[in-house]
Amino acid sequence: MAKKIEGYIKLMVPAGTANPSPPLGPALGQRGVNIMEFTKAFNAKTGEMEKSIPIPTIITVYADKSFTFEIKTPPASYYLKKMAGQAKGSTEPSRIVGGTVTRAQCREIAELKFVDLSANDLDQATKIIEGSARSMGYEVTE
Repeated sequence: MAKKIEGYIKLMVPAGTANPSPPLGPALGQRGVNIMEFTKAFNAKTGEMEKSIPIPTIITVYADKSFTFEIKTPPASYYLKKMAGQAKGSTEPSRIVGGTVTRAQCREIAELKFVDLSANDLDQATKIIEGSARSMGYEVTE
């Protein structure tokens, strides 16, 4: 018989550097999850990744206080900032250009994020990433 699900916790956890300090500790603690057990398992699973990349994580908490977790790919904004060489997007996206990214770079990001995007093919995924770039204030060039 399947375990009874008590709830889900959605967090952005830095890869390889999870620790019990806020916001992770309190979020897990109020559901009764063993915080140290999660941090060890998460750090082991994300150990090969570049340190401190924000990783969207969905933690499923069961009635017996056990848990499972699923990690997603880093946000498109992280990759776009990295490709553009900027620390952040534009302060006024519709007026001020915050940087530039090429279509080829957007396609490369779409290939990395394809499993987490709601697109049927790579061209549609590329358009989604281009839209994210424009909303951050980046100019998409050929």
